[in-house]
Amino acid sequence: MFARFRIVLCTTTHPGNIGAAARAMKTMGFTRLTLVTPRHFPDPEASARASGADDILAHAQVCHTLNEALQGVTLSVGLTARRRDLSHPMLPIRELAATLPEETSSGGEIALVFGTEMSGLSNAELDACQRLAHIPTDPNFGSLNLAAAVQLVCYEIRQALLQDRGPQAREYPLATHDELERFYAHLERVLLSSGFLDPDHPGRLMIRLRRLFSRARVEREEVSILRGILRTLYPSDDGSTPLIDRNVPHAGTHSRTN
Repeated sequence: MFARFRIVLCTTTHPGNIGAAARAMKTMGFTRLTLVTPRHFPDPEASARASGADDILAHAQVCHTLNEALQGVTLSVGLTARRRDLSHPMLPIRELAATLPEETSSGGEIALVFGTEMSGLSNAELDACQRLAHIPTDPNFGSLNLAAAVQLVCYEIRQALLQDRGPQAREYPLATHDELERFYAHLERVLLSSGFLDPDHPGRLMIRLRRLFSRARVEREEVSILRGILRTLYPSDDGSTPLIDRNVPHAGTHSRTN
């Protein structure tokens, strides 16, 4: 069960926090650590703070992008303390953890995504996640060290996994993160090519569609059906239409259906 989880740390600035997070993971039985563009790694301070969890550091996967870190997962959970407009519902980690045993019994791979120490996950990183969760701290002081946050999240999930829930395997496998990303790119190209999505006024259409399909928990076969529909409706799509650059400000704030 525990091997189906990967802890993903994005743009960690202090190597000691990486080591401390590895130690926190190991005490709760989690061993898969993925790092997205860490500022310093490997580093002697990370090893010193790991305090016996050096094996987790030695096998840590280092990635250049969050999309690379999420390859193959069927559920990505972004840990955040920030509520934002038009995001997925943000669940307390205990409530979210209670849903995960079914995910693992169905053969799913789960990523728990943590942001950088100072600012947490960016909006783009949160958009890449299918669920959002938070640690319900005191509303007057919610500051948590990265390793402490990792420890609390892993503890709640450990408790949920160790409870006796009968296996409830899915009949059909869920689509993975990378399969969904290819579908979103295909869908956006078709919407742009058909004129339905205005590249100068994209608004939040793609964010809304991501939210819709994340809520639906789309299966692998269903993604194939959806992409087949797109190819039938718009057979001229050859993958050459450029996608909207999310980092470039646009003149407007809405598409035709915003």
